[in-house]
Amino acid sequence: MRLSTERERSHLEQNEQLSKQIAQLSRQNVHLSDQLSRLTVQIEEQSKTIDSLKEALLQKNRDVSSLSGKNRGMAKILSNTSEKITSEQIKQQDGEKSPVPAKERGNNGARRKSHICMEEQIIDIWPDDPEFDRGKAIELKVVESIRYEYLPSRVIKRIIRQHNCVVDNKVYTVCSPRTPFMNSNYEASFIAALLQFRYTYSMPVERIVKFFVEGGFALEKATAHSLIGKAALLLENLDEVLRKAIHTDPYIRMDETYHRIVNEERNVQGKATRKGYLWSAMANTLQLVHFFYKEGSRGKDVFSGYLDKSYKGAVHTDGLVCYKEIESSAYPDAIRISCFQHAKRKFLDMEADTQAKEIVDHINRLYRIEHDLLLEQDAEKKLACRNKKALPVLRELKEKLYLIKNDPATLPSTPLSVATHYMLNEFGALENYLLDAAYTLDNNAIERANRYISLNRRNSLFFGSHNGAKRSALLFSLSCSCRLHNINSYEYFSDILSRMVYLPPNAPFEILRNLLPDRWKKTEDVAIESSA
Repeated sequence: MRLSTERERSHLEQNEQLSKQIAQLSRQNVHLSDQLSRLTVQIEEQSKTIDSLKEALLQKNRDVSSLSGKNRGMAKILSNTSEKITSEQIKQQDGEKSPVPAKERGNNGARRKSHICMEEQIIDIWPDDPEFDRGKAIELKVVESIRYEYLPSRVIKRIIRQHNCVVDNKVYTVCSPRTPFMNSNYEASFIAALLQFRYTYSMPVERIVKFFVEGGFALEKATAHSLIGKAALLLENLDEVLRKAIHTDPYIRMDETYHRIVNEERNVQGKATRKGYLWSAMANTLQLVHFFYKEGSRGKDVFSGYLDKSYKGAVHTDGLVCYKEIESSAYPDAIRISCFQHAKRKFLDMEADTQAKEIVDHINRLYRIEHDLLLEQDAEKKLACRNKKALPVLRELKEKLYLIKNDPATLPSTPLSVATHYMLNEFGALENYLLDAAYTLDNNAIERANRYISLNRRNSLFFGSHNGAKRSALLFSLSCSCRLHNINSYEYFSDILSRMVYLPPNAPFEILRNLLPDRWKKTEDVAIESSA
């Protein structure tokens, strides 16, 4: 009996040990199954990564092959001695290293602009499977993709609550921030947006109103016109300041361009609109543009009323008769420079005429001389080299013009005769560009500024009145000057409208002068400088 009892006890112990081993093996089996599942997922991810790397490598090989072909083509071009030497090659020949522009951060190796200064929003996306447990998840890889979203312009309605209180019989009151116009609901930023759309991007008021309506803000056309008109009235003191700033520049460019104006004096048979002229003056050194208007007139009195008789410097113009006054005793300290492009244009209109083509070729030789001197920084050396190379060409050009004029075959009033007489009459003023290295052959800089008016002429068709044309001239002046200084016109108008509210009507000249685009600084920048 004792032996059987011991055997039974031994069997029970063995069975218990076997049960524990079986349980332990079961747990190990479950653990290994989990590891196998994770390894399977990792292998799948690695396979996808390898496939993408293979595709990227193939794309890189294709890009390298394409680049090699381009390099071979460039090598053929550079081996051709008839090609012009670029400014970069000239710098390398002189031993000067060309600056390497900074590259933007890449976008996963793709050739895309990264827009690193934009507002960013990070959105995390997790698996949406019902069996997915984020707490137990082991993260394998985070893949980033970039999307750009556009939101229409937002108009925010701000409700300002003024809490006036009494403490110990003492009254404490607060004032709401000022708006540019008295009793107006519109901040400077809203008005600045209207001015940018209207005078930087030349959008007509009807289109601006539609833009706001489609963005969710019901703006009335009359309200938009009123805000623009009040803004011009608030900034009108800058008009005379801008004129005086132009006069301080030693090199002024002047021109005029037309626009349609509503005919306010028309009778029953009169036309609804008539042609009026806006004049433009540009300070070449300060890079300021001033458009001015006087009842649409193109008369001599508009010019003489604008340019002070005491002006000392050079004025670059075309051959309009009123500009000839600069060459008279009325302006003893000023010189006039004429525009080669205006003279050249008359000969370009005669494409089939051999003599006209020769004149154009002579003028083009002068432009090639200027192109060769672009890299010369020393003004004295540039002027000396220009005179040495250009004087013989000008001499030949003048002789050729006299030959055409004195040729019996050149009939009066023909296009060739008219172009020749125009250029001979202007020749003295054309040669004046040789007096200073800063002077140029043509007046194209002011022509480019006049494109603001030309574009508005296409989009808005006409100005509603003389006052509307005068108002637009000032706002176009500020907007165009901002463009010349790479200033965001929205930021500029928003800032100066906010400042003008706190300035008295008779503010000192120097304070207003600092609001012009060439000296303007943001309000926060000014605060930082003053605190430093």
